[in-house]
Amino acid sequence: MKRVINGKVYNTETATLIGGYSNQRPSNDFYFVDEDLYITKKGSFFIAGAGGAMTNYAKPVGDATGGGSSIIPLTKAKALEWAEQHTEADIIEKYFGEILDEA
Repeated sequence: MKRVINGKVYNTETATLIGGYSNQRPSNDFYFVDEDLYITKKGSFFIAGAGGAMTNYAKPVGDATGGGSSIIPLTKAKALEWAEQHTEADIIEKYFGEILDEA
């Protein structure tokens, strides 16, 4: 998937995949969600995701709503929040180590 948003190119083919999440629902389920977190070569984070009609990825279809897909740019802080919920500690340390605090 490739999109230009605010003058920046977000491309899943050239970015590095950090981690993924799926809620394991069938793709025709209204609540289906599948997301991947990426980092671009220049250090920008984004999610490439897809979801059903009752998710943030919903798109209008006539008088109704259907599933859709999108690229969502994230700040490093928001990307860290997503990674904390969906990836392992070693992945988080690799991409976000400089902003983590020791306990």
